[in-house]
Amino acid sequence: MREMSTADGAGRYEIRVNGHLDPHWAAWFDGLTVTTEVDGTTVIGGPVVDQAALHGLLGKVRDIGIPLISVIRTSPDPSPITP
Repeated sequence: MREMSTADGAGRYEIRVNGHLDPHWAAWFDGLTVTTEVDGTTVIGGPVVDQAALHGLLGKVRDIGIPLISVIRTSPDPSPITP
């Protein structure tokens, strides 16, 4: 099991995008939760191991062409992730 460090950007994140994504997109976003909101947005959230992984997730948002609204680190000390 690998502990995450906040020094390299690890933490729990919420990526908010414009529009609704179906929950099946969770697999595309490395198993993060995909939650649609009543305001017409979708929140993609969960633990991210480091800043490189966060940039990879943001690249996936770009690749599917959905507008990015915000990226928030909700917790710098997430539960450990198993590889």
